[in-house]
Amino acid sequence: MKISIGNDHAGTEYKFAVLDLLKSRNIEVINHGTDSDDSVDYPDFVHPVARDVEEKKSDFGIIICGSGNGANMTANKHQAVRSALCWNKEIASLAREHNDANVLSIPARYTSKEQAIDMVKTFLDTEFAGGRHNRRVEKIACS
Repeated sequence: MKISIGNDHAGTEYKFAVLDLLKSRNIEVINHGTDSDDSVDYPDFVHPVARDVEEKKSDFGIIICGSGNGANMTANKHQAVRSALCWNKEIASLAREHNDANVLSIPARYTSKEQAIDMVKTFLDTEFAGGRHNRRVEKIACS
């Protein structure tokens, strides 16, 4: 499995925690995020993640910013991306199971690091249910 990750300054600390988790699972990572707390513009770090998912260079993406909203909106501009803004592991599970989400957006200022790690684990461990959900997912993209 290969994961692309991107974050702005609000998500740096969380990214390092997620990287530790992914490393412990022997998951290959493409790091597009900043490693600094200096203010940056989240689209500069989210678009590369979304492109990796869109072009199948990565199986999934993880994006982290303060509220998760800006990163999520940016990622969802890419037609092949289904980014889900999640704030607990139950939402992360449903995003994968029902919506076949391929990008997880984490709101660093509104979740704990422990919650973020639980969401990543759940997101990666949950399979898409298919069936009736597949029909709905096929209707998401505008193209």
